[in-house]
Amino acid sequence: MANISSNAGLSLALHKHYAHNQRWGFMWALWTAILWGAWYVPGTALWSEFPYSEIAVDQQSMRLTATAVMTWIHAITVFLFLLLWNTVLGKVKDYGRTIVRFRSISKWYALASLCGGPLAIFGSYMAMGFIGPVFAAISSLFYPVIGAIIARLWYKEKISRRAAIGMCIIIFGGMIIYGPGLFGEMNASNPNAWLGYLGGIMSAIGWGTEGAVAARAMDVSDPDVGIHCRFSFEILFWGMLILPALALLTDLPIAELVINTVTHSKAMLWILLAAACHAYCYTAFYKSFSLIGVGRGEAIGNLYAVFALIFIAAFTLQLPEWYFILGLIFTILGSFVMFSESAESIANLRDVDQ
Repeated sequence: MANISSNAGLSLALHKHYAHNQRWGFMWALWTAILWGAWYVPGTALWSEFPYSEIAVDQQSMRLTATAVMTWIHAITVFLFLLLWNTVLGKVKDYGRTIVRFRSISKWYALASLCGGPLAIFGSYMAMGFIGPVFAAISSLFYPVIGAIIARLWYKEKISRRAAIGMCIIIFGGMIIYGPGLFGEMNASNPNAWLGYLGGIMSAIGWGTEGAVAARAMDVSDPDVGIHCRFSFEILFWGMLILPALALLTDLPIAELVINTVTHSKAMLWILLAAACHAYCYTAFYKSFSLIGVGRGEAIGNLYAVFALIFIAAFTLQLPEWYFILGLIFTILGSFVMFSESAESIANLRDVDQ
């Protein structure tokens, strides 16, 4: 009798633990969506400020160079916000201990930084600069599918039928929200539009891959520390490899663009706002992976489509179209489909016997 009572107590305690993790995992993923949606406002506004506003759309090499410069400065600013975050949490020493363990831990964050920085964030800025913010947003909507497939193939993270249905509904909702605007932004007179489309593909692949890679490292490290390591490596890749190589091998004005950006108050203001959104968006992003898995964390993060239009409407004072309401219904429905999955199901994400 005591055994039965003990087992029942253990089962109840485990259920509460799993439910707590599920609730917090989805809350962190929702914060990811809110802050990610907010990022598109300052991220697009940056292209309207000097020195970027002086670069014509048909200046292909200069526009790509400007994208690289703004991505590097963006990464540095995000790093500073994360330093503040980890200082308040008392995790700076943990950051130092983690980043020096390259062979066992931080190599995964280095790989994640390549996927998320030179591929995803750079690609998203390309999409904004060559086509527009609407396309930049819709082009990333498929990243949860990429992340979930990689996580499934690499370390056997499960995708239940309910999770798959929820992901599909969220992606479909995002397509309804952005589809009409996407076709409105297409401009056949822009010969370099293909670079924007390429950037969109890069962002979807990059963010999906980053989630799967980073989740591998978070098995043995803290998410707050991990995201700090990830942006540390991105700064190094841009500042010590990519931009110096461009400066040495080409006559592109790298240094001039950097100086003009950091000395122009309006450009730096938009970068600061974008970096604040991205720093804490990424913090929430990584925390959700360790609690509810890559596929679910990325799928709920896909609600950024809704929040992006809310923030754009707030800043432009333009009311959303009817298809926004329809898309909103689908994205929220998809979130509830995923959230209604049992806590125990989310707790057993890996096929440990394979």
